[in-house]
Amino acid sequence: MAHGAFIWNELMTPDVEKAKAFYAASLGWTYDAMPSLGGSTYWIAKMDGRPVAGMISHADLPPGVSTAWFAYIEVDDVDACAAALPVQGGALARPAFDIPGVGRIAIVQDATGAMVGWLTPVMPAPPAAG
Repeated sequence: MAHGAFIWNELMTPDVEKAKAFYAASLGWTYDAMPSLGGSTYWIAKMDGRPVAGMISHADLPPGVSTAWFAYIEVDDVDACAAALPVQGGALARPAFDIPGVGRIAIVQDATGAMVGWLTPVMPAPPAAG
């Protein structure tokens, strides 16, 4: 991926099990569990063994979050991009935070009011020299 490209989508839903069953039946997705920051489970949806999306329960989100798909765009430096938001007509909805093994994320509102996540992914460590 690259700076400015959509990198991830996740479903925010009150009924993760129902959503998992729907996408498994309709698209053939399988799932791996991952601990979430809220203490419950974040589900990684996979197609042919490749991660394609995530699912999270409303119980792990701030009150009032709608049931919807949420998109993330890759950025080279989430903190620098977030600092420039006011000049560009946007706003920071949730300050940058880290998810171990994933990267650094900020939730932003663009100049039209649309919400999106900006993500600077963690680069995998190179293999150790033998």
